[in-house]
Amino acid sequence: MRFPENFLWGGATAANQMEGGWDAEGKGPSVPDMCTVGSASVPRRITTTVEPDTLYPSHEAIDFYHHYEQDIALFAEMGFKTFRLSINWTRIFPTGLEEEPNEAGLAFYDRVFDECLKYGIEPLVTLSHYEMPYALVEKYDGWESREVIDLFMKYVRTVFDRYKEKVKYWLTFNEINAGAMPFGAVLSTSTVKDYSGSMMLAPDRPQVRFQGLHHMLLASAKVVKLAHEEYPEFKIGNMICFLTTYPATCSPDDILESQKEMRLKNWLCSDVQVRGAYPAYAARYFADNGIDIKKEEGDDEQLREGTVDFYTLSYYMSTCASTDQNAEVTAGNVTGGVVNPYLESSDWGWQIDPKGLRYTLNEIYDRYQIPIMVVENGLGAHDTIEEDGSIQDDYRISYLQKHIDQMGEAFEDGVDLMGYTPWGCIDLVSASTGEMAKRYGLIYVDKYDDGTGDLSRRKKKSFDWYKKVIASNGEDLANN
Repeated sequence: MRFPENFLWGGATAANQMEGGWDAEGKGPSVPDMCTVGSASVPRRITTTVEPDTLYPSHEAIDFYHHYEQDIALFAEMGFKTFRLSINWTRIFPTGLEEEPNEAGLAFYDRVFDECLKYGIEPLVTLSHYEMPYALVEKYDGWESREVIDLFMKYVRTVFDRYKEKVKYWLTFNEINAGAMPFGAVLSTSTVKDYSGSMMLAPDRPQVRFQGLHHMLLASAKVVKLAHEEYPEFKIGNMICFLTTYPATCSPDDILESQKEMRLKNWLCSDVQVRGAYPAYAARYFADNGIDIKKEEGDDEQLREGTVDFYTLSYYMSTCASTDQNAEVTAGNVTGGVVNPYLESSDWGWQIDPKGLRYTLNEIYDRYQIPIMVVENGLGAHDTIEEDGSIQDDYRISYLQKHIDQMGEAFEDGVDLMGYTPWGCIDLVSASTGEMAKRYGLIYVDKYDDGTGDLSRRKKKSFDWYKKVIASNGEDLANN
């Protein structure tokens, strides 16, 4: 057997990329609600106000807000054991500053979780998936301020208490390590007060960004401690955007460069979240870059006491590191990186590396020895509706097939794997570009980049393929 009997097969989404209903029933604007549509060639923008005659894709997204029953029924038809979704903080506390929660928002997630449980689907809930209230950006410059920790914990206590009978598995922050990289200033640390412009090119203030990241790590630890003390049935995980990086050559300089990038991009945050302290190498990085993390008494103790129960990651691609300034860089990958000549690329320039997933899972497990779950993995591609109405997405099946096969190899290597939720079990808005054209789903949604579409759902070929994979517990990966 290549996967354990209780393996959690499912799919992954995020509220801001699928729910819509951005101002329905008292919901306030979150950071993604201020981000415009973009494309592979035109960057998304964040604006300080909602501009007239401008498309903000999260405002409607795929309207899961009104289609959740239909969508969850389709997930159940595929045989999902779990469904990863997120709660939008601003549906519960519209500005983050309210004393009392928004009952209509709480009731919406009650209905969603009840619908999941009706089919025996275990909700896997991300507390913060790039969904900070925009009001906290305006007031506090996002996570730069310590005051946001208490506001976040008020929200966490509210949802923990409300859903304690319905949700067992929780993740603290989606891709928290994005805050260690410049592109994370908008969606991760949200340290963009008064900034309007390209999402990916926001002015980088490393001191502010890492201070914000420190506060997020503290908040994550406080969430874990709260759960362990008051909700012992909960299991709390982290979530890392794993950016596997190889040396471009066997030059010692490239090897050291690769190690440096792996530490900063991948290990720094999880070392804190799993081991309970900043790693030794962080001190040198902070010193070399003029970063002085302001800690208060008790911070280190909080980090020690709030280590996660399991580790989760997103994995889409790998890249290479080189000290050669003239080395060819990838067209995609928001984090950049040098081209690997041994790999093919997606339509958006992301290099596809299934064996890299096996390598990555082994590296993580060797380091931490706690259960691991792959909670994002998928192929963004252009899908075509054929004359007969079908969508023959064999390229997506091939991508998932190869990655699941390598997960099976990692399990046989001894890695403690809990589950797999490929990204975009249903088409949704791309976080990096704001597009619908960059489709990840096993279910097609009739929605387009100009905002048109009737929002109807239809199964892709990959839908029935993945149904078979789940039914066989990963034994039957054949595309037939």
